[in-house]
Formats: sequence, C-alpha cells, structure tokens
Amino acid sequence: MDVSLLYEINGLARRAPDWLDRTVAVLGEYGIPLALVLLVLWCWRGARRQDESAAVETFTALVWAPLAAGAALLLNVPLREFVGRPRPAAQHGGLEVQESGTGIGQSAFSFVSDHTTLVMALGVGLFVAHRRLGSIGIGLALLEGFTRVYTGRHYPTDVIGGLALGTAVVLLLAPVAMALLTPLVRAVARSPRLGVLVRAGDRVVARPVGLAATEPAGRGHESDLAA
Repeated sequence: MDVSLLYEINGLARRAPDWLDRTVAVLGEYGIPLALVLLVLWCWRGARRQDESAAVETFTALVWAPLAAGAALLLNVPLREFVGRPRPAAQHGGLEVQESGTGIGQSAFSFVSDHTTLVMALGVGLFVAHRRLGSIGIGLALLEGFTRVYTGRHYPTDVIGGLALGTAVVLLLAPVAMALLTPLVRAVARSPRLGVLVRAGDRVVARPVGLAATEPAGRGHESDLAA
C-alpha cells in the first residue's frame, strides 16, 4: 500500500505541467516552512497585547515550538541511520523526482521525513500557544507531507513518521519544557529593557492572542493545552 500510494501521488507530478511541479517543490522546500515561521511571529505579535500572565504563557509556548522542532530533527538523525531506508527512487523506477537542492532532507535515507518533522513540530508547538493558528499550522504540515511524496522524495509512511515524531517531541516534552522556560520568560517580561519582547507596554489589553481577539468575551485562553 505504501508503494502504491507513492506511485499514485507522484503520478500526479508526471501528468502535471512543469510549472506546477516546480511550484509544489518550492512550496515544500521553502514556502510552507516560511509560512509556519510567519504564523509563529503573528502569534507572538498578538501575545504581546495580553496581560502579563497570559503573555508569559503564550510566549513560553512560542519559544518551545522552535526548540522542539530542533530537538525532533536531532532525534531523527540516529533514527534515520538506524532504520536505513533508502530513498524511493533508489528502489523503484518510473518516479518523477524533484530535487530539493538544500541541506535539509538530503540524507541517502528516507525514514522519517525531516521537512515533515520540522513543520509538524512547529505546527503542534503553535497549537500549544494558540489553537486556531496552531490548527492552520498542522494543516500546513499535512500539506508539507503531501509535497514530499508528490516530489518523489519520500514514501507516505516517511511522512506519517515525521508527523508522529514532531507531535510526540512537542507534547511529551512540553510539561518539562514549559516548567523550565516559564521562569525565564517571566524574568524577561519584567525586565525594563527586554520586557518589550513579551509585552507591548501600555498597549497591553486582556484579550486572546492573534485571531482569537475577535471572539466573544468570556471565552477561555486558548493555550490551556500547555498545562
């Protein structure tokens, strides 16, 4: 089933025009990861308008998101070498392979997908901070996985493994990470010089972060998952 899905999804690239193949390759390589970074920055921008307690909680989760993504990528290094699964094109002919041309995901081994792991970890980390923006991030991670199979770089199970690895690292380590990072972020928030990174000074209002600011009053803070 894994190989069958690989040929079905990658077969779309063989029937699509070249410009579409290049677009999907660029999106998977640069566009979607960049979109996740912009979502994190947008969430941070909204978090600075919260009261101190909520701002510290949200900012801590946003700091944890890239740290968790980095930890997931590091964990994938020995995992990928241990499994030692060759790239699809090394085992199956007739694939339309779009070379990425960057350092990420250029190992000779395929399981698990670095790109999918990275984007999923950022998406789930963002979900810890803000559910609505995080849901968008997780959706982008699923799209990232699709692009990796579409371009012939990974099997579908490589993508599933990346989704699982990114999610597991963020959620399983979140309690410890949040406990360690929260005092540091709180100290930054109360610093005369660095406090602007966490709170927006006189513009602070007690409202949910980002897009949630348009929700009715009384709705709970959306980062309760981190608890």
